[in-house]
Amino acid sequence: MNSIDLILLNFNEIRRRSIKVWTSIPNEYLLWKPDQEAMNCLEMIRHVLESEYYYHLAIQNRGSLSIFNSPFENRPFTSVKAELEFADSYRNQFIDNIKDFSQEDLENILIDRSDVGYIRKLGDMLLRIAYHESVHTGQLLDYLRTGGVPRIRIWD
Repeated sequence: MNSIDLILLNFNEIRRRSIKVWTSIPNEYLLWKPDQEAMNCLEMIRHVLESEYYYHLAIQNRGSLSIFNSPFENRPFTSVKAELEFADSYRNQFIDNIKDFSQEDLENILIDRSDVGYIRKLGDMLLRIAYHESVHTGQLLDYLRTGGVPRIRIWD
């Protein structure tokens, strides 16, 4: 396996496990949150999907966007299925874009997000994007534990 294949495997495994968690959340808990400052479960799922869309654009732009018009904004929160279906084409575009990169691109393309404190090589940035989703999936597992909801086994 080359580096691109490993990055794609990582993205796909993280999303597969995220979906297991997301779809296991009972409907009556989708709007639950542990405190007033937190996102609820459905907001966090959207945050992950919308962030991936933003990061994809930032990679194409080679840095932060001065203007971000999100297709996710102002959409009603209805269900995990609706969120996944809406995000599916954006996800596919992102994955296809990753497939087009070379090993050299991972090392030589810089993503300038100095406005938020960093400039990263493309390979590093891609791993950080995947990590972002992993962290939020872990948070949702903690939400479920805190709410007394049984948690699905993701370590298969």
